[in-house]
Amino acid sequence: MRTRILFISDLHLEPARPDITRSLLQFLADNAGRCDALYVLGDLFEVWIGDDEESALADEVASAFRAFAAAGSAVFLLHGNRDFLIGTDYAARCSASLINEPWRLPLGASEVLLLHGDTLCTDDVDYLAFRQQVRDPAWQQAFLARPLSERQAFARQAREQSRVATAGKAMTIMDVNPAAVEAALLGSELKTLLHGHTHRPAVHEVPLPRAIAGSHSGQRIVLGSWDESGWYAESDGTTIHLHQFPLQA
Repeated sequence: MRTRILFISDLHLEPARPDITRSLLQFLADNAGRCDALYVLGDLFEVWIGDDEESALADEVASAFRAFAAAGSAVFLLHGNRDFLIGTDYAARCSASLINEPWRLPLGASEVLLLHGDTLCTDDVDYLAFRQQVRDPAWQQAFLARPLSERQAFARQAREQSRVATAGKAMTIMDVNPAAVEAALLGSELKTLLHGHTHRPAVHEVPLPRAIAGSHSGQRIVLGSWDESGWYAESDGTTIHLHQFPLQA
């Protein structure tokens, strides 16, 4: 079988959007046994407050991933800005492996740099300060030790604060910073970067001040969010292509 690797991100699964859940289940069923690996590059769920929270949605998704993995495809989960508390227990329920960013994925004769994408939005200094706080292992340990009711209340408040803050920010602030993209490519010595987060699916050519592997340009591939339609990227081991499809009604 030829190499086939799939990438998705920003599904933001929640009970209020059963169409997205149905679309994911159909996507997994359609591709079961037909790819080598699936990489979920963050924000699989709209909110995640700990692996110990009981959820019919989380159970359904874990069962679908287990079946997908049993059909012969490896599953990898990378944290996003919404579900950064997904832990090893839930990953095991999904028959998936947690990976950390930046993740270097061998692809053909080179590698691809995988990120969620929020660390590239360096103009959003308020968000980056919040991210630094909640990604601290000590903060996470203390948060996960709190009762579920307190964590749920915190998540509701954080979502509302995020909604208000986002509404008041310029779109350019919430997009990637070109210098951060350049630094990620130059620092990794890789020519291809794949991420989500910004909800702006596209393929960008990135001019570089010095050559990497003989070229002064790189490529940034952005996955779309599953909102009005679904998005995934597909690689045959050498190239990566974006695909869009309608969500399940």
